[in-house]
Amino acid sequence: MKNYLVLDIGGSAVKYAKMDEEATILEKGSVKTPVDKIENLIEVIGFLYDQYQEEIEGIAISMPGVIDVKRGYTYSGGFLRYNTNVEFVKLVQQRCPVKVTIENDGKCAALAEVWRGSLKDVNDAIVIVLGTGIGGGVVINRKVHKGSSSFAGEFSALRLNNEHLDEGEYTWGFLGGAKQLSNKVAEVKQLNKDEVDGYFIFEKANEGDEEVLAVLDAFTKQIAAQIVNLQCVIDPERVAIGGGISAQPLLIDYIKKNLDHFADNFGHYKPSVDVVPCTFRNDSNLIGALYHYLTYTA
Repeated sequence: MKNYLVLDIGGSAVKYAKMDEEATILEKGSVKTPVDKIENLIEVIGFLYDQYQEEIEGIAISMPGVIDVKRGYTYSGGFLRYNTNVEFVKLVQQRCPVKVTIENDGKCAALAEVWRGSLKDVNDAIVIVLGTGIGGGVVINRKVHKGSSSFAGEFSALRLNNEHLDEGEYTWGFLGGAKQLSNKVAEVKQLNKDEVDGYFIFEKANEGDEEVLAVLDAFTKQIAAQIVNLQCVIDPERVAIGGGISAQPLLIDYIKKNLDHFADNFGHYKPSVDVVPCTFRNDSNLIGALYHYLTYTA
């Protein structure tokens, strides 16, 4: 069976895995993501390739940004600003002379769920990944929809406040990611930001901490509001929530509670939608990147 080097490039770490065609993870690890310049990122990829080059057929990459997968070109790099307007695949192949594919991380998460996860039995769906920003994917007729410029699913750019439409910090990605949840809990608990993570938040929430539950309620109400907005456009059968905190049942319960609130106050008919956690959580980008590689045709 053939093996592949699969990379999930994030804002803080590059997760890597050697995987087979059945998405079995044979080895995995992570290294720090360079944040200064693209040459250093390419060298990190090259370092990992050097370790596995005798064992793999090619490299499948999940990464942030607006991406032309056929050209191998990144129009933007998300939080990795140096990946703006870059012939990314060509640069990687100059260092690693094998087949290389790239795809947006949110779309990779959606591909993983369609292939073997929580969306394998539905036609139309949405994936929302709660990370540093808001990643995502739109699934129509079991295919991840890209749109005319590969921008479909870039939920981070959605505007949140009509009084601040010209201000970039009032976008869902800036205000609605998991990091913002941690920051708000740190604020109300009067703690340093580095003292608060998802484990802390949900330990307190599950203990019934009223301050933390109030923050969680406001956070998930914002998610529910955007799900309603997306329903108005796409009308999905199911919404899958990804990111590390999606493993917490309380998060899904609060999203559903707030969706019920909007349904009760909608004023006219609004179809219900099934909300579930992503199956693969932190491995979804790796699995989706592999699926993209295996199904990619130039």
